[in-house]
Amino acid sequence: MAQMKVNPTRMELSRLKKRLATAVRGHKLMKDKRDEMVRQFVILARKNMELRKKVEQELSVALSDFLLARAVMSQESMESALLYPAKEVELSIGKNNIMSVDVPRIRVEGIQEAEGGVPYGFAFTSTELDGAITTLSEVLPSMIELAETEKSANMLADEIEKTRRRVNALEYVLIPQMQENIRTITMKLDENERANLTRLMKTKDIIEKRNQAAEEAKRAEAGS
Repeated sequence: MAQMKVNPTRMELSRLKKRLATAVRGHKLMKDKRDEMVRQFVILARKNMELRKKVEQELSVALSDFLLARAVMSQESMESALLYPAKEVELSIGKNNIMSVDVPRIRVEGIQEAEGGVPYGFAFTSTELDGAITTLSEVLPSMIELAETEKSANMLADEIEKTRRRVNALEYVLIPQMQENIRTITMKLDENERANLTRLMKTKDIIEKRNQAAEEAKRAEAGS
Protein backbone atom coordinates (compact mmCIF):
# COMPACT_ATOMS: atom_id res chain seq x y z
CA MET A 1 0.00 0.00 0.00
CA ALA A 2 1.41 3.40 -0.97
CA GLN A 3 1.92 5.75 1.95
CA MET A 4 1.16 9.43 1.92
CA LYS A 5 4.14 11.72 2.53
CA VAL A 6 3.61 13.18 5.98
CA ASN A 7 5.76 15.10 8.42
CA PRO A 8 6.57 12.99 11.50
CA THR A 9 5.46 15.65 14.00
CA ARG A 10 3.06 15.54 16.92
CA MET A 11 0.86 18.14 15.23
CA GLU A 12 0.60 15.96 12.12
CA LEU A 13 -0.10 12.92 14.31
CA SER A 14 -2.94 14.75 16.07
CA ARG A 15 -4.37 15.88 12.74
CA LEU A 16 -4.27 12.35 11.32
CA LYS A 17 -5.95 10.90 14.40
CA LYS A 18 -8.81 13.40 14.04
CA ARG A 19 -9.15 12.57 10.33
CA LEU A 20 -9.14 8.85 11.14
CA ALA A 21 -11.90 9.27 13.73
CA THR A 22 -13.97 11.25 11.21
CA ALA A 23 -13.38 8.63 8.50
CA VAL A 24 -14.39 5.79 10.84
CA ARG A 25 -17.62 7.58 11.79
CA GLY A 26 -18.34 8.36 8.12
CA HIS A 27 -17.67 4.74 7.18
CA LYS A 28 -20.19 3.51 9.75
CA LEU A 29 -22.83 6.02 8.65
CA MET A 30 -22.37 5.14 4.98
CA LYS A 31 -22.58 1.41 5.74
CA ASP A 32 -25.83 2.00 7.64
CA LYS A 33 -27.14 4.08 4.74
CA ARG A 34 -26.15 1.37 2.25
CA ASP A 35 -27.84 -1.35 4.30
CA GLU A 36 -31.06 0.67 4.60
CA MET A 37 -31.05 1.44 0.86
CA VAL A 38 -30.63 -2.27 0.14
CA ARG A 39 -33.61 -3.01 2.37
CA GLN A 40 -35.72 -0.39 0.57
CA PHE A 41 -34.52 -1.75 -2.79
CA VAL A 42 -35.62 -5.28 -1.87
CA ILE A 43 -39.08 -3.96 -0.95
CA LEU A 44 -39.33 -2.12 -4.28
CA ALA A 45 -38.02 -5.13 -6.21
CA ARG A 46 -40.66 -7.41 -4.71
CA LYS A 47 -43.40 -4.87 -5.40
CA ASN A 48 -42.08 -4.43 -8.95
CA MET A 49 -42.11 -8.20 -9.54
CA GLU A 50 -45.73 -8.50 -8.37
CA LEU A 51 -46.87 -5.52 -10.46
CA ARG A 52 -45.00 -6.73 -13.55
CA LYS A 53 -46.53 -10.18 -13.27
CA LYS A 54 -50.00 -8.67 -12.94
CA VAL A 55 -49.50 -6.22 -15.82
CA GLU A 56 -48.01 -8.85 -18.12
CA GLN A 57 -50.93 -11.20 -17.48
CA GLU A 58 -53.51 -8.52 -18.26
CA LEU A 59 -51.59 -7.30 -21.31
CA SER A 60 -51.40 -10.87 -22.56
CA VAL A 61 -55.19 -11.12 -22.32
CA ALA A 62 -55.60 -7.78 -24.10
CA LEU A 63 -53.18 -8.80 -26.85
CA SER A 64 -55.06 -12.06 -27.40
CA ASP A 65 -58.32 -10.12 -27.74
CA PHE A 66 -56.65 -7.70 -30.18
CA LEU A 67 -55.45 -10.59 -32.33
CA LEU A 68 -58.96 -12.08 -32.41
CA ALA A 69 -60.45 -8.69 -33.21
CA ARG A 70 -57.88 -8.17 -35.96
CA ALA A 71 -58.90 -11.49 -37.48
CA VAL A 72 -62.60 -10.58 -37.74
CA MET A 73 -62.34 -6.84 -38.44
CA SER A 74 -60.96 -4.94 -41.40
CA GLN A 75 -57.89 -2.74 -40.98
CA GLU A 76 -59.89 0.42 -41.67
CA SER A 77 -62.47 -0.45 -39.02
CA MET A 78 -59.74 -1.24 -36.49
CA GLU A 79 -57.87 2.01 -37.11
CA SER A 80 -61.09 4.03 -36.99
CA ALA A 81 -62.13 2.42 -33.71
CA LEU A 82 -58.76 3.10 -32.12
CA LEU A 83 -58.48 6.68 -33.36
CA TYR A 84 -59.75 8.24 -30.13
CA PRO A 85 -58.69 7.39 -26.55
CA ALA A 86 -61.00 5.42 -24.29
CA LYS A 87 -59.97 7.45 -21.23
CA GLU A 88 -58.40 10.76 -20.32
CA VAL A 89 -56.11 10.45 -17.31
CA GLU A 90 -54.88 13.32 -15.17
CA LEU A 91 -51.54 12.58 -13.48
CA SER A 92 -49.75 14.25 -10.59
CA ILE A 93 -45.95 14.14 -10.89
CA GLY A 94 -43.74 14.65 -7.85
CA LYS A 95 -40.80 13.24 -5.91
CA ASN A 96 -40.32 10.97 -2.91
CA ASN A 97 -37.13 10.99 -0.86
CA ILE A 98 -35.71 7.55 -0.03
CA MET A 99 -32.41 7.81 1.89
CA SER A 100 -31.51 11.12 0.17
CA VAL A 101 -32.47 9.74 -3.26
CA ASP A 102 -35.25 11.66 -5.03
CA VAL A 103 -37.38 9.03 -6.76
CA PRO A 104 -40.43 9.81 -8.93
CA ARG A 105 -43.93 9.88 -7.50
CA ILE A 106 -46.74 9.45 -10.05
CA ARG A 107 -50.35 9.55 -8.89
CA VAL A 108 -53.56 9.20 -10.90
CA GLU A 109 -55.63 12.25 -9.93
CA GLY A 110 -58.62 11.66 -12.18
CA ILE A 111 -59.90 9.42 -14.97
CA GLN A 112 -62.50 10.57 -17.47
CA GLU A 113 -63.98 7.69 -19.43
CA ALA A 114 -65.57 7.88 -22.82
CA GLU A 115 -69.35 7.61 -22.92
CA GLY A 116 -70.32 3.96 -22.90
CA GLY A 117 -66.82 2.93 -21.79
CA VAL A 118 -65.41 2.81 -25.35
CA PRO A 119 -64.67 5.66 -27.80
CA TYR A 120 -66.41 4.07 -30.82
CA GLY A 121 -69.74 2.70 -31.90
CA PHE A 122 -70.58 -0.99 -31.89
CA ALA A 123 -71.80 -1.32 -35.48
CA PHE A 124 -68.48 -2.27 -37.08
CA THR A 125 -66.49 -3.60 -34.09
CA SER A 126 -66.24 -6.96 -32.37
CA THR A 127 -66.69 -7.98 -28.75
CA GLU A 128 -63.03 -9.03 -28.66
CA LEU A 129 -62.01 -5.42 -29.34
CA ASP A 130 -64.33 -4.25 -26.57
CA GLY A 131 -62.66 -6.67 -24.17
CA ALA A 132 -59.16 -5.59 -25.21
CA ILE A 133 -59.98 -1.90 -24.78
CA THR A 134 -61.59 -2.52 -21.39
CA THR A 135 -58.63 -4.59 -20.19
CA LEU A 136 -56.13 -1.94 -21.26
CA SER A 137 -58.15 0.77 -19.54
CA GLU A 138 -58.22 -1.21 -16.30
CA VAL A 139 -54.51 -2.04 -16.38
CA LEU A 140 -53.41 1.57 -17.02
CA PRO A 141 -53.12 2.58 -13.30
CA SER A 142 -51.08 -0.56 -12.61
CA MET A 143 -48.78 0.28 -15.55
CA ILE A 144 -48.24 3.77 -14.16
CA GLU A 145 -47.47 2.35 -10.72
CA LEU A 146 -45.10 -0.18 -12.31
CA ALA A 147 -43.25 2.60 -14.13
CA GLU A 148 -42.86 4.52 -10.86
CA THR A 149 -41.66 1.47 -8.93
CA GLU A 150 -39.23 0.31 -11.61
CA LYS A 151 -37.66 3.75 -12.03
CA SER A 152 -37.34 4.12 -8.24
CA ALA A 153 -35.65 0.71 -7.99
CA ASN A 154 -33.20 1.61 -10.78
CA MET A 155 -32.29 4.91 -9.13
CA LEU A 156 -31.80 3.21 -5.77
CA ALA A 157 -29.62 0.54 -7.39
CA ASP A 158 -27.37 3.24 -8.89
CA GLU A 159 -27.07 5.02 -5.53
CA ILE A 160 -26.33 1.72 -3.73
CA GLU A 161 -23.47 1.07 -6.17
CA LYS A 162 -22.03 4.57 -5.60
CA THR A 163 -22.31 4.19 -1.82
CA ARG A 164 -20.72 0.72 -1.97
CA ARG A 165 -17.72 2.15 -3.81
CA ARG A 166 -17.33 4.92 -1.23
CA VAL A 167 -17.58 2.43 1.64
CA ASN A 168 -14.95 0.19 0.02
CA ALA A 169 -12.66 3.16 -0.63
CA LEU A 170 -12.84 4.14 3.03
CA GLU A 171 -12.58 0.59 4.36
CA TYR A 172 -9.79 -0.74 2.15
CA VAL A 173 -7.82 2.34 1.11
CA LEU A 174 -8.22 5.55 3.11
CA ILE A 175 -8.62 4.19 6.67
CA PRO A 176 -5.77 1.61 6.39
CA GLN A 177 -3.57 4.27 4.81
CA MET A 178 -4.17 6.69 7.67
CA GLN A 179 -3.65 3.92 10.24
CA GLU A 180 -0.34 3.01 8.62
CA ASN A 181 0.75 6.66 8.58
CA ILE A 182 -0.18 7.01 12.25
CA ARG A 183 1.89 3.92 13.10
CA THR A 184 4.82 5.27 11.08
CA ILE A 185 4.73 8.68 12.74
CA THR A 186 4.32 7.12 16.19
CA MET A 187 7.32 4.85 15.63
CA LYS A 188 9.36 7.79 14.33
CA LEU A 189 8.44 9.96 17.33
CA ASP A 190 9.22 7.11 19.75
CA GLU A 191 12.56 6.61 18.02
CA ASN A 192 13.35 10.33 18.29
CA GLU A 193 12.33 10.31 21.94
CA ARG A 194 14.61 7.36 22.67
CA ALA A 195 17.46 9.06 20.81
CA ASN A 196 16.93 12.28 22.79
CA LEU A 197 16.84 10.32 26.05
CA THR A 198 20.09 8.54 25.12
CA ARG A 199 21.75 11.87 24.33
CA LEU A 200 20.55 13.33 27.61
CA MET A 201 21.91 10.37 29.55
CA LYS A 202 25.28 10.61 27.77
CA THR A 203 25.39 14.36 28.39
CA LYS A 204 24.60 13.77 32.06
CA ASP A 205 27.39 11.18 32.32
CA ILE A 206 29.85 13.58 30.68
CA ILE A 207 28.87 16.40 33.05
CA GLU A 208 29.13 14.11 36.07
CA LYS A 209 32.57 12.90 34.97
CA ARG A 210 33.71 16.51 34.46
CA ASN A 211 32.41 17.51 37.88
CA GLN A 212 34.08 14.49 39.47
CA ALA A 213 37.35 15.28 37.73
CA ALA A 214 37.11 18.89 38.88
CA GLU A 215 36.51 17.83 42.49
CA GLU A 216 39.45 15.43 42.38
CA ALA A 217 41.64 18.20 40.99
CA LYS A 218 40.58 20.52 43.80
CA ARG A 219 41.29 17.86 46.43
CA ALA A 220 44.69 17.24 44.88
CA GLU A 221 45.55 20.95 44.98
CA ALA A 222 44.33 21.22 48.60
CA GLY A 223 46.47 18.20 49.59
CA SER A 224 49.57 19.70 48.06
